[in-house]
Amino acid sequence: MFSRILKQLLVPVLPLLLFTAGLHAAPPVPPQVRTEIEALLSALEVSSCRFNRNGSWHAAPEAKRHLLRKLEYLEDKHGVQNTEQFIDLAATASSTSGREYLVQCGETEPLSSRQWLLAQLATIRSAADLSGPDPAFQNRP
Repeated sequence: MFSRILKQLLVPVLPLLLFTAGLHAAPPVPPQVRTEIEALLSALEVSSCRFNRNGSWHAAPEAKRHLLRKLEYLEDKHGVQNTEQFIDLAATASSTSGREYLVQCGETEPLSSRQWLLAQLATIRSAADLSGPDPAFQNRP
């Protein structure tokens, strides 16, 4: 009897509960992290490098667009608290196949995208440190 009443109450409300559970917003990406990610993806975009995704090589501007879409997904679903987290969650491997992304610049051997992006991030941070205090890069995690 009790289960029948419970069922009668829950069945009409269940879709609403599931819908509102999906509305949970991830915390916003901190501004300094967003600035670093944009600088990182811009460095990729203007490089002469190629980006390998799921066995196919793509031009750097196309790779930037793809990684921005993955960033938007993370922003909506999980949030991103630092640039390294973005690299690990969105820019290291395919979320569908699990295959590692690669970056090849010129005739050099391809590198893992993680290795290439972390090297670029170090360069970006070093340049920011040399140019003096920039509010966008202060208090970075």
